[in-house]
Amino acid sequence: MELMVGKTAGFCYGVKRAVDGAKEELKKNETLYGLGEIVHNQEVIKELENLGMQFIENIGEAKGRTIIRAHGIPKQIYEEAKEKEIELIDYTCPKVLKIHDIAEEYAKKGYYIFLLGNKKHPEIIGTLSYCGENKFVIEKEEDTIKALELLEKSEIKKLLVISQTTYSLEKFYIIEEIIKNEIPRNIEVVVKNTICQATEIRQKETEEMAKKVDSMIVIGGKNSSNTKKLYEIAKQYCKTVLLIENETELEDNKIQSTDKVGIMAGASTPKESIEKVIEYLKTVFE
Repeated sequence: MELMVGKTAGFCYGVKRAVDGAKEELKKNETLYGLGEIVHNQEVIKELENLGMQFIENIGEAKGRTIIRAHGIPKQIYEEAKEKEIELIDYTCPKVLKIHDIAEEYAKKGYYIFLLGNKKHPEIIGTLSYCGENKFVIEKEEDTIKALELLEKSEIKKLLVISQTTYSLEKFYIIEEIIKNEIPRNIEVVVKNTICQATEIRQKETEEMAKKVDSMIVIGGKNSSNTKKLYEIAKQYCKTVLLIENETELEDNKIQSTDKVGIMAGASTPKESIEKVIEYLKTVFE
């Protein structure tokens, strides 16, 4: 068996910053809360819980210093925390904060905003709070026409298009093309590709790797948006693709000892998880 491991596999800058920051805070505080899962990876969540971190879903549950996750939060939560005198330790990814600034700036200028992403994802929920009243979340290509119809009904003549940092680059370009082809000429369109560069590079590397291997393993949380996209990309170019959170989920019968196996991991996947998968494959097949 020949293994090919992605150079971009594992923690991105924003996730590493949040997780490392939480661990440092846990050394100083007996009580530390996390508002929502700090990252979408159960291995990381369990490790932090074992160190003493308590995860909550509502800021009202906090009784002390509280970590803001890499995905960010709606701006009203900052106000609620201030009212309750809860100290927030903000580890929102700087790339996400930049999108908040862009959304707020253009909303104040009267732009209608199309936000590309998963409407249930915490990053999108947070970003929407900066988009003003005139906004629409486009999850997939088919949503674009409905979005354009709502824009036309609003009679607003200015449109901003932005996206979730981990959105599919391929879908972004398809939707951008649909908008440019279908939108009336009298509407000003500003398109800002706010997909994180690390996400773009990881998606491209996944595609190239999937074309070269017999089997592909994508490691990451089942609720991780960026990991799911890597899995979807790999499936387009490779016949056998497994999506796992850790080595215990490997299905031996789908991978052969003669296979060239590609290993890629999502931005929330710790290095240890990748190493355990590699070690497992070497133990079983070598």
